[in-house]
Amino acid sequence: MRITRRQKTSGGVICAQKTCPKEQLPYIGGPSRSFKHKSPAVSVEAKPSRDIRRLIELMAALRTPGSGCPWDLQQTFATITAYTIEEAYEVADAIQRSDLGDLRDELGDLLLQVAFHARMAEEQGAFDFGDVVYAITDKLVRRHPHVFGDLKHLSPEAVSGLWEQIKSEERRGKSEDATRSHLAGIPLALPALTRAFKLQAKAGEVGFDWNDARLVIDKIREEADEIEAALDADDRTEAAAEIGDLLFALVNLARHLNADPEASLRATNAKFERRFAFIERALAERGTSAEKATLVEMEQLWSDAKRAEANGKDGDLTPERMRDSPLL
Repeated sequence: MRITRRQKTSGGVICAQKTCPKEQLPYIGGPSRSFKHKSPAVSVEAKPSRDIRRLIELMAALRTPGSGCPWDLQQTFATITAYTIEEAYEVADAIQRSDLGDLRDELGDLLLQVAFHARMAEEQGAFDFGDVVYAITDKLVRRHPHVFGDLKHLSPEAVSGLWEQIKSEERRGKSEDATRSHLAGIPLALPALTRAFKLQAKAGEVGFDWNDARLVIDKIREEADEIEAALDADDRTEAAAEIGDLLFALVNLARHLNADPEASLRATNAKFERRFAFIERALAERGTSAEKATLVEMEQLWSDAKRAEANGKDGDLTPERMRDSPLL
């Protein structure tokens, strides 16, 4: 019997080979921190299952020296990290596209990442999948005293404040260093826009913040002027640094407006793709292409696409609809 599973085109988190042999499986422990006990060996069934234990068993099989998958056996926490991040983004992409079928598959890929990391940790005697589940269930109970404790009938705002208070207490409990920065604990691997947002929010908790969004706009103008000055001085290194400052200020404005900068930029990316696709289709109808078109032609088509969106036609920016529109 052999375990067969699909192979991702990216060559990422899935085994580099299309099949992996059956395996004698170790005990899948809980939050006991004991990794010495083994249950009687069992064989892995080569069929899908709704039972989470099957995923854990398959991961153990893939990571077993001698009979597992060569690609999976080569991986470490460091080499898998990029794929973990990629899978999280693919989950977000499925949500953005409202594709629930794809979301189901992508959540499975992300869950595989959890199982992969937990298996490698178990091999090192650090923790196992059961410990991961124990840790998150313990945290959920601890952070929801209004559900599992005596605090009742809290508003959503009060719940959010309570959550942050509990998190702050947890962080203090983990560190005995009185000089620990208030900004500590924000992961370095976060997308830059998200991390900037979180850094600013943390600083704002102690009063280091503007009290008016218009003041942030003044800061944005200041940063734009500094970029222009750097360009006038032909100092591209300084200009690049000032662009970073400008982006940081723009994130700050988004935060003051309760807008997620990542979501805002994703929406703009999608809008750009949609409008550019219209340009390409329109040019193709004229027997030409973006490579051959002039900038003036493409800018005119871009304006056409913008006008169609402004009049509620952004869901179908096709040249045919644009041509038939009495507004253009």
